[in-house]
Amino acid sequence: MKKQVCTFTLDDMLFGVDVPVIQEVLRPQTMTRVPLAPSVVRGLINLRGQILTAIDLRERLGLPPTPADISGMNLVVRLPDETVSFLVDDVGEVLDLSEDQFEESPVTLHRSISDVTSGVYKLKDRLLLLLNVTAAATLPAERN
Repeated sequence: MKKQVCTFTLDDMLFGVDVPVIQEVLRPQTMTRVPLAPSVVRGLINLRGQILTAIDLRERLGLPPTPADISGMNLVVRLPDETVSFLVDDVGEVLDLSEDQFEESPVTLHRSISDVTSGVYKLKDRLLLLLNVTAAATLPAERN
């Protein structure tokens, strides 16, 4: 059985999201900051009258800030109760993947990443981390 996954990059890692949960992919959007929001919430986006929370996936995963030469993309995904925008470095292609390529996340994966992934797909030349969009949209408790 094949699964369609849309790929995106963060830092030097390749991630994927199940195609059925993707609403759309957008270039950088104007964002309104939210006072006192957790640092992973970059702001709010008005998408044709629908207000979306924009989550910085680099920050969510504990990665370094986005370099100035990367403008980024908005990956808009539908969750059971809401729609959110994940800020990613770049969106790639849609891949047809088979179940025999899928494995559990390696135990060596950093916890901040393994907490938001469902497993990995072995591609010809690298691993693709499958993002669990519900886990990624669940904001961790802020530490004081």
